[in-house]
Amino acid sequence: MHTFLQVLPKPRWQDVVDILIVAYMIYRIALLIRGTRTMQMVFGIAVIGIAFIASQLVGLFTLNWLLNNFLGSAIIILVVIFQADIRRALTGVGARSFFVTPKRVAGIAQELASSAEWLSARRIGALIVIEREVGLQDVAETGRLIDGRVSPEMLETIFMRGSPLHDGAVIIKGDRIVAAGCLLPLTTNPNVSLKLGTRHRAAIGLTEDNDAVVVVVSEEDGTISLARQGALERGLKAEQLLMSLRELPG
Repeated sequence: MHTFLQVLPKPRWQDVVDILIVAYMIYRIALLIRGTRTMQMVFGIAVIGIAFIASQLVGLFTLNWLLNNFLGSAIIILVVIFQADIRRALTGVGARSFFVTPKRVAGIAQELASSAEWLSARRIGALIVIEREVGLQDVAETGRLIDGRVSPEMLETIFMRGSPLHDGAVIIKGDRIVAAGCLLPLTTNPNVSLKLGTRHRAAIGLTEDNDAVVVVVSEEDGTISLARQGALERGLKAEQLLMSLRELPG
């Protein structure tokens, strides 16, 4: 045993750092795909890999040839299948640039909470997107540009029933309302409850791809929700929403 240990190369500090980085990457990827359709695809690919090894051991040459050709194009297949997750991961990395100043939400938290409370009491649906580090110019361009200061009165007027912009989302950047009546991508996560309406699914869908936070007010029952990182926190009171917005980092 002592002789065997002497043969082993001595670990360098670079090896330890290398292992830690790879382990962290695997951990982040697991968090990224947890609870999504991608996880099911990963299991499918794992089954194909096991079948490939088993076909070699058992001698199923035709099956092994087919799987070998399939796995030979694995890189291209993975890029096509996981393009949305790769885009989300790269966007998250790019958003953490040292040269990007995070947009503070705390400065407008009171205005947003007051608006949500007023809209909730009257069961007026609303979808308010707060841009953070990742830009939302492409989303803003789907609506009408406004460039007005954030205020409860402005938000309440936009979402008032009968307003031509009340069905879309409002995009907020800093303390300015950039645009209203914007279209958001709906989530494709199969684990999202079918009871959720279009507003809630749109809020989840947008936050799956970037670091924006979305305030949602239900038109059916006036429930206030907050979407971030692809998750939805429902049944918030105005005070709870205010606290959650103020506690956001950046």
